[in-house]
Amino acid sequence: MSALTVDHSSHGNGWDGLVRIWEETDAPEGCKVEIIEGIVTVSPQPSNNHNDIADEIHRALYTAVPRDWGVYQTLGAAVPSRSGLYIPDLAVVPKAVLRGEDGGFVPAAGAELVVEITSVSNASHDRLTKAAGYAQAGVPLYLLVDSFAPGGPTVTLYGEPKDAVYRVLRAVKFGEELHLPAPFDLTLDTSAFPED
Repeated sequence: MSALTVDHSSHGNGWDGLVRIWEETDAPEGCKVEIIEGIVTVSPQPSNNHNDIADEIHRALYTAVPRDWGVYQTLGAAVPSRSGLYIPDLAVVPKAVLRGEDGGFVPAAGAELVVEITSVSNASHDRLTKAAGYAQAGVPLYLLVDSFAPGGPTVTLYGEPKDAVYRVLRAVKFGEELHLPAPFDLTLDTSAFPED
C-alpha cells in the first residue's frame, strides 16, 4: 500500500476536504483508494487467491441475507471520527441505507457485516486500524480473513463492538468451519479458501 501525496490547500480542511481528494484520485484500474487515518492511500489490485476467497464468501452470504440487503464489493464505509473511508472487500448493507446516500460510500454504521481479506501490503491496516474504525462505528460483525497471520492462515469473527474495540467471537484456521450468528446463521466452510 502506498500513500498518495496530495496538495490539501485547494480542497479545504477536515473530513469534506479528504472526501473530495478521495473522489478526485485517479488511480489505475483495479486499485483501491481509501482514507486511512486521514491519509489517502492506494493499494494494488488484489491477487487471484484474494478474489477467490471474496467470491466464496460472497456466494455463501447470498444464501443467508434478506432480499432487502445487499452484499457489495466496492462500497465505501465512512468513519469520519477516525478520518477513515475504507473499501471493505465485502460489506453487507441494507439496501435502504445504500439508497439513502449519494456517492460511493455509506456510513460504516449502516453495515451489518464487513469482511476484510488481508494482502501482504495491507494486513496491519486490516488487523488494527480498520478493525478499530469498524468497531467505533458500531458495525456489529467484522470478519477478518488473514492469509498472512503469524500462526498460519486464519479467519476471525469479531463482534460486540464497544468504543473502538471488538471481542473475538471465534477464530479458525483455514480448512475449518466458522459460524456467523444471527441475523446470518450461516456456517462458512473455509476449506475452499486458497492459501497464498
